[in-house]
Amino acid sequence: MPKPKKRGSNHQRGAGGQPRNVQPFSDEDASIETMSHCSGFSDPASFTEDGPEVDEEATQEDLEYKLKGFIDLTLDKSAKTRQAALESLKSAFSSKILYEFIMERRMTLADSIERCIKKGKSDEQCAAAGLACLLCVQMGSGIESEEIFKTLGPVLKKIVCDGTASIQARQACATCLGICCFIVTDDITELYSTMECLENIFTKAYQRDRDTNGVSSTHNTVLHISALLAWTLLLTICPMNEVKKKIEMHLHKLPSLLSCDDLNMRIAAGETLALLFELARETDADFFYEDMELLTEKLRALATDGNKHRAKVDKRKQRSVFRDVLRAVEERDFPTEMVKFGPERMYIDCWVKKQTYDTFKEILGSGMQYHLQSNDFLRNVFELGPPVMLDAAALKTMKISRFERHLYNSAAFKARTKARSKCRDKRADVGEFF
Repeated sequence: MPKPKKRGSNHQRGAGGQPRNVQPFSDEDASIETMSHCSGFSDPASFTEDGPEVDEEATQEDLEYKLKGFIDLTLDKSAKTRQAALESLKSAFSSKILYEFIMERRMTLADSIERCIKKGKSDEQCAAAGLACLLCVQMGSGIESEEIFKTLGPVLKKIVCDGTASIQARQACATCLGICCFIVTDDITELYSTMECLENIFTKAYQRDRDTNGVSSTHNTVLHISALLAWTLLLTICPMNEVKKKIEMHLHKLPSLLSCDDLNMRIAAGETLALLFELARETDADFFYEDMELLTEKLRALATDGNKHRAKVDKRKQRSVFRDVLRAVEERDFPTEMVKFGPERMYIDCWVKKQTYDTFKEILGSGMQYHLQSNDFLRNVFELGPPVMLDAAALKTMKISRFERHLYNSAAFKARTKARSKCRDKRADVGEFF
């Protein structure tokens, strides 16, 4: 049986000793799953008390070396290689603060993102738009961020408005456009221009027209949802006089979206309505909505929906959301939520704050807690003050051991099993039916 050929042997080299058909980087470096090791040394809570001391400087240098390679690979000829590099950069940017590294290479990153959005296909465009969001989150507001947005803004708007582009790419660019504008724009004209671009997209959902072939254009719904949510995010930073105009323009039209077949569109419309009512009452304590009775009936129907043709999970999610929306519209109430990150807590006590938190959580994923602890921009947005500095000794005392965590989980499992077994006992007397 012939021996397998070794990697890196001379048969892989062409004339002049140049490598040929060699992977630009290993699967280990390219995959998002393995790139998530960044979060292991980025999250302070991941400090392990039993493990050996880690050389943070060497780890940081190793990470930056890999990131430089990924940035170079965003210019590769292979679309798969470019997309893998973009995804790896996204994973790193969402799990670690890399402000100085990014500031030194911001224009290179912006050029790579612009090229991928312009020339790439759907998946690559989505990855590039996601990376643009994270780039702005890392940099925060400032002159440098404005320069990035001036470069990427027109490209994003072009894709969003391009009917020939894929729906997924347009959806990702609409989200990116809203988030980047929220972060960097101080120019009120640019803010209004971006909102108008997004309005032109989601207001098409108001029209219940059918296509020429008689089929409803439901494939555009995901784009309309993204545009609506991005527009709502930008509305939260508008001057009050502009907020009043937008409320007058959209408040009587948005309820029509509550009848949409798509669950996510119904939820997006409901939460936007709750936010508009909150803003309207802030601008005018005596705000009055003419069709309040009709609206509350529709919201109450969604909050108690029991249609059998809908999945149980969808009905449960819809009822939960619309109970809160109904309370906001009828009683001006909001169910306060608490978010824990490290030793700190943040209370989400209004729809504006919830919309902002949900938006950034969507793009940061599991890195949201770490960024709330360390990202100056997000801490300013949520009024958390300067980052709380903790040394290794303090972190070590905060973290419970693996054995203690195991004991706690075992006890919780036993208690849960006992509680549920009472409801599952098949021998229980269910009574007689007459």
